[in-house]
Amino acid sequence: MRPSGNTILVTGATSGIGLALAERLLERGNTVIVCGRREERLREIAARLPAIHTHVADVSVETDRVALYEWATTTFPRLNVLVNNAGVQRRFATPPQEPWRETASEIETNLAAPIHLTFLFADHLARQEHAALLNVSSGLAFAPMAMMPIYCATKAAVHSFTLSMRHELGKRGIEVIEIIPPAVNTDLGGPGLHLFATPLDEFADAVIAQLEEGKTEVAYGTAAERARASREELDAWFARMNAR
Repeated sequence: MRPSGNTILVTGATSGIGLALAERLLERGNTVIVCGRREERLREIAARLPAIHTHVADVSVETDRVALYEWATTTFPRLNVLVNNAGVQRRFATPPQEPWRETASEIETNLAAPIHLTFLFADHLARQEHAALLNVSSGLAFAPMAMMPIYCATKAAVHSFTLSMRHELGKRGIEVIEIIPPAVNTDLGGPGLHLFATPLDEFADAVIAQLEEGKTEVAYGTAAERARASREELDAWFARMNAR
């Protein structure tokens, strides 16, 4: 991925990994658009970072995804990088005692959204120079935690989808990159759940460094170990993470 001179859309970027990457991409001379559901948070980001562009969109909703595509490509016709970052992580006992719509919303955000947005933006990206698609999966795509089965399953599907898109969209000049985080100290899943994890700035700096090196699989820490592990090693990871 070209380090500067891009026009980049980052979904789910009102906090956490998405915002940390958006800030660093902005610092490197890119035009950066961030979207998310929280309008108040987007206003705060715009006030702190006047050069950034913001847009309210809930990517778990199909009509919002279509509207985001239409707005972004019309307002920023040179948009050449899409970062599918938005994600929801929920912990629950199986089977969950909740309406199906709660589970469906997690699937829509984590899996349907990156697939749909990829399909919506593909033709537009193919017409741009230095086009790139970045999908954020997870180290949990390779060895899941049973307490968050939907998150892990959707991230495993994002990994698989990214491999297919690298094969197919690469033929059209679109570089397809997978970002594979370990546990990172963000509010994903709820405040305070990841205080033990990799510091956000450390992870975001490592991602940018690997992107500048031209890597198409960007993994860090334990996620890098799991992404390249054997089946036996993944079984051991699973047993350790789910011991209780």
